Amino acid sequence: MKKTILSLLCAFCAMAANAQTNNQTYQDRPPFGEGKFYVASSLSGLDLNFNDCEKWKLDIAAKAGYLFQDNWMVTAQAEYDWRKTSSNALVAGAGLRYYIEQNGLYVGLGANYVHKWHDYDDLMPNINVGYAFFLNRTVTIEPEVYYNQSFKNHSDYSGFGFRIGFGIYFE
Repeated sequence: MKKTILSLLCAFCAMAANAQTNNQTYQDRPPFGEGKFYVASSLSGLDLNFNDCEKWKLDIAAKAGYLFQDNWMVTAQAEYDWRKTSSNALVAGAGLRYYIEQNGLYVGLGANYVHKWHDYDDLMPNINVGYAFFLNRTVTIEPEVYYNQSFKNHSDYSGFGFRIGFGIYFE
């Protein structure tokens, strides 16, 4: 019986030491390290968009990404835009994000295809600047300022905006 208890105790100590080593390796890894995945949801609009055509709108977006190299992420996005005074829109897009010096500040470039029911289709390149504020090791709050450039009608559909999102970084 003593041998069995001693064997179990040794096995438990070995597992604890291995878990501690794995945890140490995970914690030493940079927050925007190569090989991590990213999912997020965001909300924008709420009278924080500035262009000539829209007076009030609400945009809800889902985003996924992959850090293919330290500090570099490729993203894909799907969005639903609700407008008070005109028809709603569906948006699909892709982009590239770069994190500056592991501090959470990032800049991004992208392109969105906008399908507005019964009105028009548009390709809108965009640029954004934001900050990934970590609540814990994986969950972030991400405020972001962006500019969308319309090819359809610059004066009516191009504009600045602000969005707030929640992101999760995982391996």
